[in-house]
Amino acid sequence: MRPEYYWHGGWWGLPMMMPVIMVIVVLIVLYLIFGRAGSRPPWGGDADKRYPHGREVESAIDILKKRYAGGEISKEEYEQIKKDLES
Repeated sequence: MRPEYYWHGGWWGLPMMMPVIMVIVVLIVLYLIFGRAGSRPPWGGDADKRYPHGREVESAIDILKKRYAGGEISKEEYEQIKKDLES
């Protein structure tokens, strides 16, 4: 064998660089999963209108309408709460 094989030839640098490459890959994966606004993954869609678990955000009026439609509150309560919310 030639002496330059050990110093300049072949893939002698790869075994020394492999731990560095693996750390960089792991850090990139962790950033993609957790690094963007807490637990929300980047593929979560429109992040401003969703909770982290994918439930839609409802306004107070929407919730009030559902409660009235479901019979939880009376018409008088509905009107009072609606007036309070709009003021």
